[in-house]
Amino acid sequence: MARNKNLVSVYTVAEALDLPVETIMDYTRRNVLPCIKTGNQINYSLPDVLVALAGSALVEDSVNYVFKPFTYRDYLKLPEEPGYRFEVLNGQLIKDPTPTVRHQRIIGRLYLLLANHFRHTKGEIFLSPLDVTFGELTVVQPDILYVSGEQMSIIKKKRIDGAPTLAVEVISASSRRKDRIHKMQIYLQAGVRHYWLVDPAEKTFDCFILQDHGYVPAATGSDDDTIIHPQVPGLAIPLDTLW
Repeated sequence: MARNKNLVSVYTVAEALDLPVETIMDYTRRNVLPCIKTGNQINYSLPDVLVALAGSALVEDSVNYVFKPFTYRDYLKLPEEPGYRFEVLNGQLIKDPTPTVRHQRIIGRLYLLLANHFRHTKGEIFLSPLDVTFGELTVVQPDILYVSGEQMSIIKKKRIDGAPTLAVEVISASSRRKDRIHKMQIYLQAGVRHYWLVDPAEKTFDCFILQDHGYVPAATGSDDDTIIHPQVPGLAIPLDTLW
């Protein structure tokens, strides 16, 4: 469990996941979510909550999901719709508003940091929109992704076909639940080694790494912290340069 300064309330967890407080409390009572109890008070580490949910089957009312089996071929036939972008998660078509200026500004700043760090490697870093396919039923567009030199064969002419080494998602108001629950589960199942979540609203940055039993937190920071990732030597991300 994370240090006390990083603990948050049930209301913060519910807001971060775009879920009712009652759902969070139900998962807590069923011991699905790790927590710290002090008297009558319950607090959580959000990265630990995300790890727990990535390894569970969350049952919820997916109001924004169209329950029609969609394939990559179906996705390619979709007409362009200004103001929106599409993904397919396990055969379900997802429609989200296009990103805000702030969202894109943060992506751009982080991309420059990562591109500079990885420039001497044999891998390649990409910005969205770029399709990443996991089989025929899942098409995602990570905000930033990195493919290591050992994985270059997954880079095709029009898409990345397989799990990149790193996927980064910058969370928006409409994508909190998708990025923190659904896409984290998809990246876990696909074998994406590194998954990073950036929350501009809360000014948090969480890094997860894939191990034998699932994702575990590797580095976390907020506000003006500097992210030092134990598995990415030489990389330092001063968060105050992103916000």
